[in-house]
Amino acid sequence: MHILITNDDGVSAPGILTLARAAASAGHSVVVAAPAAQQSATGHRLTINESLMVTEMHLDSRFEAYAIGGTPVDCVRIGRRLSSRPFDFCLSGINDGVNLGTDLFYSGTAAAAREASMLYLPSMAVSIQTKADEDMRLMLAEHALLIMDYIMKHPMPRLTFCNLNAPSLPREQVKPAKIVPLAQGFYIDDYVERVNPRGQRYYWIEDKAEIESPEDGTDVQLLRAGHMTVTFVGGFVDNNKLYYPKLEDVLRD
Repeated sequence: MHILITNDDGVSAPGILTLARAAASAGHSVVVAAPAAQQSATGHRLTINESLMVTEMHLDSRFEAYAIGGTPVDCVRIGRRLSSRPFDFCLSGINDGVNLGTDLFYSGTAAAAREASMLYLPSMAVSIQTKADEDMRLMLAEHALLIMDYIMKHPMPRLTFCNLNAPSLPREQVKPAKIVPLAQGFYIDDYVERVNPRGQRYYWIEDKAEIESPEDGTDVQLLRAGHMTVTFVGGFVDNNKLYYPKLEDVLRD
């Protein structure tokens, strides 16, 4: 398959390189089109009043790569212009940090996958807990490719994308993937107020990432218990198992 790979951590982030190399090693044709700089928590922002600079990168001889001076959503849209043929699938990640529950409203990683789905391109957001090593990311990439193959045989409706998350645990400690709904718990972080030397007040958001208690059986709860989590976000978000009853078996095997 011909795959577009993007992210929100930047074109040189370890996660996107792991994902692109895994896809290329599996025999897929890959084009990386990712932000030139960090774009986390940009949500579904689209650049309309600035030019978008594109720089060819030489990250690996097995795939083309481009740094784009814009958001993850911009990268999906521009990435389609940079390819000589249509893409079959879009992978967004591997993000350094999970995207669970209400994270998806802020996440540039998820927004890129959502944008692809809007453009009739099947897509998946792929994320892992922070402090993951290369083997943890590689394991997640392998699962992402398995799910991608499954989705291609069982197409999703337009405006629906797959959201895959994994704990940062050694392979042998990761529990089987579960298809689960998004948690509804909202962030309860506050802001720290400070005053600069000129007497001007400014604020930093607290670095605690605290959320409300997750509901039973949701992605936040299951990932905390050591499971990989899979959620189909969009048209049938409440009918995951109805539409994909066999996927957990595929991943378990």
